[in-house]
Amino acid sequence: MESLTFRHTTQKPLPGSVPSAITGVVASGNLEVLLERVLPPDACEVAIETPVTGYAAVWEAVVADFVARAQPGGLRISINDGGARPDTVSLRLRQGARLMEA
Repeated sequence: MESLTFRHTTQKPLPGSVPSAITGVVASGNLEVLLERVLPPDACEVAIETPVTGYAAVWEAVVADFVARAQPGGLRISINDGGARPDTVSLRLRQGARLMEA
């Protein structure tokens, strides 16, 4: 099991007022993403638990891309991975951000 945490500074908070959201289901080839609006508006933290080791650089790139595109300021994001591919990770992160914008 590998635990990773990435912290980013954002230019703005994610719009909306929803306090939390969850997307996905932990299963083979998928992941569960919990988003919580608990950080300062210019901060984002992503914590990952994955059984697949040795892919920290890939996770870092996927998270950095999401943060650059979505500007999810104020969010703490927790990911429980079940072996998801990078495109699935991106999809779930975007879905979660969209739910938070309501």
